[in-house]
Amino acid sequence: MDSGEDSFIQLPCPGGLEDGCPAATPEQVRREIERCKELCTALEQDHAKLQMAKEAVEQRTQELRKEGELLHKNLEQQMSLKRDEERSCQVDVFLAEEENNRLRQEKQVLKKKLEEVRKRVLCEDAMLPTLPEKKMVFKGLATNKEDMNKLMLTPLIRYPLLGGSALITFEKAEVAQRIIEVKEHIVELSYGEELEELDRCRVRVQAAPVDILLPSALEIGLTRSSRSILLSDLPSLGISEEALLDKLELFFSKTKNGGGEVESREFLDDSGQVVLTFAEDGVAGPLIARGHIQVLIGKGKYKLKISPCMSGDITNLQLQPSCCPRTVLLSGIPDVLAEEPMRDALEIHFQKASRGGGEVDALAYVPAGRQGVAVFMEDAG
Repeated sequence: MDSGEDSFIQLPCPGGLEDGCPAATPEQVRREIERCKELCTALEQDHAKLQMAKEAVEQRTQELRKEGELLHKNLEQQMSLKRDEERSCQVDVFLAEEENNRLRQEKQVLKKKLEEVRKRVLCEDAMLPTLPEKKMVFKGLATNKEDMNKLMLTPLIRYPLLGGSALITFEKAEVAQRIIEVKEHIVELSYGEELEELDRCRVRVQAAPVDILLPSALEIGLTRSSRSILLSDLPSLGISEEALLDKLELFFSKTKNGGGEVESREFLDDSGQVVLTFAEDGVAGPLIARGHIQVLIGKGKYKLKISPCMSGDITNLQLQPSCCPRTVLLSGIPDVLAEEPMRDALEIHFQKASRGGGEVDALAYVPAGRQGVAVFMEDAG
């Protein structure tokens, strides 16, 4: 419908003049009917559109209702999750407060322990083991500050040597490398003799590098003995070690001298000190705290120094392989000559430059059927 007038059906007045309307002709009636049909069709279309609009509105209403219900459900779930999170946060806060209180108490305990350790360290510092006092002269050898607390190790490697083998050390490392690269060598055993070619004796030997294990890291754990003391500054009385140990044991076994029953005694040859071990605890501590004591030995009194007795054990030892640069292992040597002639033949052969050899620094030979041990020391060169 295009206007307000199209919404109403106006019919011509029947009877013509009776109601003041002129009489309609058949043609006018037909046109009027057609117009009414068009209006009816338009009304039906409007009704259909309105019906579709109504159904769309109802469908949208249902969708909005479902969306509202879903939003309400999600909101309730979120509220429930939020409440759970709040409760969880409250529990976490409570646990954190308890952990904080526990850590605070633990901190106080550790502070007390640290204070006790500090006091004990201060007491032990006064009783640290010391070496006998000796006058020393500085000769000008200096070291880096970071190396002052390092333990220097001097390698002393024992290498088992099987029968029918030899170790040969050259003055130059490049000579040893040449011998190893050739691997197999034919050694002439008839040097200095006028013999026919068929009468000459030759042997084949194998050359290989010498691989040994050297310490790369060492950790030593120190333990202080609770029953032992270390005595130093001992006098030179011209008596035997046993006699000196007897006199020291006799003196320190008396309670009036601060001692007790002596369980064992030991004279340390490398340092000239004595270790006394008592049978009971509580004897060594007061003696160490004194630091020095006047000991009556024979007709004289001597001031001895008393220190704690420390023992060390290797707690960690790491080794790394190392190749001897100037030494070659010769194997497969047959037992065809006596030990001395075979050693001379090997040395003569490997000294010849024409054979790839050079000046020999040392040679050790073990005949077949025997075994030997070679000792490798630090190369000063």
